[in-house]
Amino acid sequence: MQLKLGDIVVMKKAHPCGSKEFEITRLGVDYKLRCTGCGREVMIPRIKADKSIKAVKSDEK
Repeated sequence: MQLKLGDIVVMKKAHPCGSKEFEITRLGVDYKLRCTGCGREVMIPRIKADKSIKAVKSDEK
């Protein structure tokens, strides 16, 4: 899966605030994701993130 900084990803499970969309703010062994609903940032391992991402909305302008 090709991801880059600034991409918006849709996860299978919703964040406790109700939003399923997250913005990628860091790539590496862990992904740092910012919830687009409440702004909270979470870090999850790449393997777990790859399994839980349902769709990618590229941030191409």
